[in-house]
Amino acid sequence: MSAITKFINEFLFSYERYQTYWNYEDGCVLMGCKQLYEATGDRKYYEYILDYLKEEITDDGTIVNFKTDKFNIDSMNCGKILFLVYETEKQEKYKKAIDFHMEILKKHPRCRCGSFWHKEIYPNQIWLDGLYMAQPFYMEYETKYNNRQNYDDILNQFENVQKFLYDKEKGLYYHGFDEARIQPWANKETGCSPNFWIRAMGWWLMSLVDVMDVMSIEMFEYYKRLEEIFRGAVKGILQYQDPDTKLFYQVIDHPEAQGNYIETSGSAMAAYAIMKACRMGILSKEKYGTTGLEMLESLAEQKLEKTDDNYHLTGICHVAGLGPGTDRDGSIEYYLSEPVVSDDAKGVGPFMMAYAQYLMLKKEVNE
Repeated sequence: MSAITKFINEFLFSYERYQTYWNYEDGCVLMGCKQLYEATGDRKYYEYILDYLKEEITDDGTIVNFKTDKFNIDSMNCGKILFLVYETEKQEKYKKAIDFHMEILKKHPRCRCGSFWHKEIYPNQIWLDGLYMAQPFYMEYETKYNNRQNYDDILNQFENVQKFLYDKEKGLYYHGFDEARIQPWANKETGCSPNFWIRAMGWWLMSLVDVMDVMSIEMFEYYKRLEEIFRGAVKGILQYQDPDTKLFYQVIDHPEAQGNYIETSGSAMAAYAIMKACRMGILSKEKYGTTGLEMLESLAEQKLEKTDDNYHLTGICHVAGLGPGTDRDGSIEYYLSEPVVSDDAKGVGPFMMAYAQYLMLKKEVNE
């Protein structure tokens, strides 16, 4: 696995901020660094996080480039890293930055069912992506700083996804749901988007396992319900695991579709969630441990390519969404029309996280 470490080091050395503003893509990379720091104890990963935050957070806790007027749930993702840094550095500016995120989240628009809108430009919509962006932050804040007062709210938002976006026949979750049922991509009866996108399923799996990781297990009924939802989602997606690569197609349930391909970011997310769940005791190590380990090993074999001078992580869907308006209709053809790129943070960050879980799970299995 030395190739993985070499790739990650090269990537971090040359990485430039994904956007000029506080963004979720950088948050994926920072969470990868956090987990590699936990897995290896190598201080360079923690220092990378600190260096990033020095340019973003002022002494009074202001996040310089946070777009407060956009009501974009994605903006919460970067905030997750602040808990580790505040608890390690004990500097009040980091706690103020955490509180700032929470104040923004309190003001975020909601659907009638109680779930956060995905963004202001996507009103009345729940996307699987958004559960990963906001809920682990929300849960950690509630657990550590708010006496768990809003656990009901958090659980309700997961229950809404189970209620509105789950297809029992397929065992999969749709990418998005329009509560108003007026979007061109939305089914007029169910409100769901037409297809199952692997990265959306990846966000969903990661959101569940990460929320359980930071919640109080004393809230047993809440924990068991999330555990039940997670296990069902894992069982569902593993039906579609490619038998040769052990990974997943961009459009999960249509491997036969012309142009469909094994996609890296969503496969990495699934591998991460399964291995972490094994370590947490949510899934059986004996039954699922090998599954997760094989997925990471296959990603390294299939998608980590060496050029003359560097390694590159290939096969990453650059971006995919729903709307606004008639744009991005959620069809199979749409998901397969988006560019496929290398070394994108949305793929590399989860790959880093998966590798961290791989290292920790391997160690536990061998002990």
